[in-house]
Amino acid sequence: MITLEELRGVPLLAELSEPTLTYLVGAVEDIRLVPGEYFAREGDERSLFVVMDGHVEITKVVNGDERVIGERTHGMLFGEVPMTLSTKFPASGRATLPARVLRLGVTEYHSLAAMAPTVSASVAEVARGYLSDLQTWASVQPEAEARLIGPRVNADVRELATFLTRNQVAFDRVTPDEDEGDTREGYPVLELRDGARLVTPSMREVAAAVGLDVMPSAAEYDVVILGAGPAGLTAAVNGAAEGLRTVVVESLAPGGQAGTSSRIENYTGFPYGVTGEDLASRALQQARRLGAEIVVTRSVTGIEPGGHRITLDGGDTLHSPAVVIATGVEWRSLSVPGVESYLGHGVYYGAARSDAALAKGQDICIIGAGNSAGQAAIFFSRHARSVTMLVRGESLEASMSRYLIEQIAANDSIRFETRSQVVGLHGETDLAEVDVHDATTGRTARRPATVLFVLIGANAVTGWLPPSIARDEHGFVMTGSDVAGAEQWTSDRLPFALETSVPGIFAVGDVRSGSVKRVAASVGEGGVGIAYVHQYLALQQV
Repeated sequence: MITLEELRGVPLLAELSEPTLTYLVGAVEDIRLVPGEYFAREGDERSLFVVMDGHVEITKVVNGDERVIGERTHGMLFGEVPMTLSTKFPASGRATLPARVLRLGVTEYHSLAAMAPTVSASVAEVARGYLSDLQTWASVQPEAEARLIGPRVNADVRELATFLTRNQVAFDRVTPDEDEGDTREGYPVLELRDGARLVTPSMREVAAAVGLDVMPSAAEYDVVILGAGPAGLTAAVNGAAEGLRTVVVESLAPGGQAGTSSRIENYTGFPYGVTGEDLASRALQQARRLGAEIVVTRSVTGIEPGGHRITLDGGDTLHSPAVVIATGVEWRSLSVPGVESYLGHGVYYGAARSDAALAKGQDICIIGAGNSAGQAAIFFSRHARSVTMLVRGESLEASMSRYLIEQIAANDSIRFETRSQVVGLHGETDLAEVDVHDATTGRTARRPATVLFVLIGANAVTGWLPPSIARDEHGFVMTGSDVAGAEQWTSDRLPFALETSVPGIFAVGDVRSGSVKRVAASVGEGGVGIAYVHQYLALQQV
């Protein structure tokens, strides 16, 4: 426990009265650190730290690398900038030697400032001294790993841009002149820093070229997680953190369907919302830091229960006593004649922040009435000339959260039409017009529309699973009590809540029958799924 004498040895506190120092003795958190241990991380909520003993360094992630940008020794502060500006930590702090730091939380700091106004003035003065350094670091642009060359409207270019973004690969985007010919041919082109040039590459070629893992490093793991959406990434974070040899196999890129959400406003802990891309990016970084292996551009072609042999496309196999199925769902296709010819040329499934360039200055339509459609409408209204939501049902209330409905109603750039659906698409090469049928009037009208985002729900793609894994009539994987009486379940014990009809194989997130189709629910199931994996592995050792 800190003493009055030790506090008097800190320049900031040396002149404080004894009652004030007595308050601090009971208010501060006394933290002892081993070398390499962090006491604050970039992005954490604000606090004020005072170094009492040892040596700590201040680090910041720049261009994907953690750089040392400062140091602190006895009596020095850390956290003065976020405490003064009411922001999160712009950098991290860690011990380089055995160290001791004091932590003062926001409430305690403001109580101290009320008792001794000179403290907040001194902290603000120190903060001003560091602000210029922070501005310099903030101005450092990410060093691009590659240049992506391709027209604004091109399906393959869009897919590659999304792939690079979700895998946290920094790249520059270059749009060729419009008069360079047919935008469907010869793109995308990816130029790498070493001078290599890839023309219309496959995603696996791109992944290998930019240093992503496309091959598992081993043949055996404690747990194999199929899918890197919110549920899969959370399972990876928990599995790796708890010492399990963990690998995630993802067919394209991390993020899942949630990765296309332009803003999630009902996720706990983010009072002003968080984008799907940002949430997935944070989870991916966390999983990798904790030791989970993330393998991308690989799909699973089969699972053989009983020891669990997982076969990947190309014939590679993995073995694991526990498997977590977190493959999520895929967007439903739009049932309109000729829609395939406009995919990537005006018609897009899902809608991410990286699609802002597609909507800029355009008249866009969004098909759908769920939260994803509402989030997309609000986001694109900042970029498009107009946004029209086409809703087949009677209203938005049946499928959209109230907070989104209120935001849409207050946005003059968004209009929505109920009992309406697209029945025709027109344009020589790119989408130019759509036919919209109004079920109320019975009329069909043609209107200009160069961009159409389709968000009409999703289906489980589980046909590749063996018959021994029970699914419901819609293809979603059954778990827990739903499989306890199924003919596929042959074990003497009852299945765990998230366990499928095959012991040791679990299903979490949107792919699971009866799941709540919300990001927070998927994240929760990912963590709980690993808890059941531990219980299952413990049974195998008995």
